Amino acid sequence: MSKRTEFLAGERVEDVAVFLHEDAVGNVDALADYAESVEDGVVLIIDGDSGRSAFQSATGIDPMGLAREAMGTDGAIADDLTGGTCPVADDEPAETHTAKFVFAFAEAQNEDVGGLYAEGDVVHAYAVCQCGETYSEKWVLDA
Repeated sequence: MSKRTEFLAGERVEDVAVFLHEDAVGNVDALADYAESVEDGVVLIIDGDSGRSAFQSATGIDPMGLAREAMGTDGAIADDLTGGTCPVADDEPAETHTAKFVFAFAEAQNEDVGGLYAEGDVVHAYAVCQCGETYSEKWVLDA
């Protein structure tokens, strides 16, 4: 089972997931030993602290700053963490609105908090589009 599959099954809530689009990274092949190759880039699953640092090093974006900014705009992030649908795309060409980066983490189920958190482990995902828009989505993992 891949790390991404484990993450999406709620088995790696201490880790973060990072998607890097092939066009947004200078040498995506350099990550081959550390990441899972997907159609348009790579997905890394890394322990929380190292993952936040790796995301910031690779993108120049503070992941917690991204989270604060992106929370204000709902979007659709692929449930396999390999991209998203920019909420401002409208009728513009799709290549103008490709997710360059996705940063995600999961929170373990917490019935005391209620809402989504009572239903299961919750993924918080944040994306940066090529157009510059940031957006987010959260959902309960299917365990």
